[in-house]
Amino acid sequence: MNSAIRQYLVITGNYWAFTLTDGALRMLVVLHFHQLGYSPLAIALLFIFYELFGVVTNLVGGYLGARLGLNRTMNIGLFLQIVALLMLAVPAAALTVPWVMAAQALSGIAKDLNKMSAKSGIKLLVPDEQQGRLYKWVAILTGSKNTLKGVGFFLGGVLLMSVGFQGAVAAMAMVLGLVWLASLFLLGQDLGKSKAKPKFSDILSKSRAINVLSAARMFLFGARDVWFVVALPVYMATVFGWDHWQVGGFLACWVIGYGFVQTVAPRITGLASGKAGAVFWAALLAGVPAAMAGALVVGWPPEWVVIGGLLLFGILFAINSSLHSYLIVRYARGDGVSLDVGFYYMSNAAGRLMGTLLSGWVYQAWGLEACLWISAALVAMAALLSLGLPDRRDEAIGEQRFV
Repeated sequence: MNSAIRQYLVITGNYWAFTLTDGALRMLVVLHFHQLGYSPLAIALLFIFYELFGVVTNLVGGYLGARLGLNRTMNIGLFLQIVALLMLAVPAAALTVPWVMAAQALSGIAKDLNKMSAKSGIKLLVPDEQQGRLYKWVAILTGSKNTLKGVGFFLGGVLLMSVGFQGAVAAMAMVLGLVWLASLFLLGQDLGKSKAKPKFSDILSKSRAINVLSAARMFLFGARDVWFVVALPVYMATVFGWDHWQVGGFLACWVIGYGFVQTVAPRITGLASGKAGAVFWAALLAGVPAAMAGALVVGWPPEWVVIGGLLLFGILFAINSSLHSYLIVRYARGDGVSLDVGFYYMSNAAGRLMGTLLSGWVYQAWGLEACLWISAALVAMAALLSLGLPDRRDEAIGEQRFV
């Protein structure tokens, strides 16, 4: 086994362990606070700092990765997640809303440090001329992450039933601590550390290709979360009459399937040329929420419309997400890759934050149909922005060399 594959396996295993705890923690918080009588909107607001701090972390984390090395930022992310879990292992009386929001903020910082480091690290393990291999490795990492996040939803429910909330988070902190210790010794030293010390001003990308792709990513993820985060679970509970186990189980299965599609996206899209692939798949996706909204307006059975539309949306969204994840690694500089990847995932986090806020507000004011119309408009905006991507990779790389 060569060193590149060995490091890829270490990075992937590290990312998998983190993702399992991240998915389980989200389900634990949702179910536990649901049992305490919190409304779905109030529960969603517990995650606002998780998303908000993700915006800042991705921006600054890329700079830290280039200065300190990706091995250090990845291990810092793991350590912060352990601290966040231990914060929630306190007695139930101490689990106030501000305390839980603070723990979620720390978990959000940890998650984005870990993700930025993992995605950036792969860029450095694949020779520049092997773009097909790079796409496959990024797709496997991204897709497996989302599959395991769905598994984490199930894990959170099982742990809550078997050992309770405090026992669950303490057990996850212990296991993640062992992963962190192993990562300290196995992950390559100075991975991703820039040869030229970057300035803090370098956190803002100077590449037009990356700026355009980042803007498209923001609208793409805003389009998902504007109806997925709050509106969809509440709609399933109120209109379908599902209990929280049915809602959580269905969404967990959706995330697992979504992750699987991401892993096979290179087989579906081929080695996309960049602009053509991004525009085509985004335009195709925009039609799904628009068709769902129209079907609900004219009175089609909501169960068929929502479940069928959600499955189709998941397939197309997974392809779009996997393609974007590949393109950012493809466009990023080799030296200081984390700066470009961090800026890009900052936009990703901004899109999730925008979608989360809109989801609760729009659904409460106008219902699911309005959320779906807004989703369609946001995806259409992502498609339009993708028209500004370069046709060839060498255009993006050349542009950065001469900035």
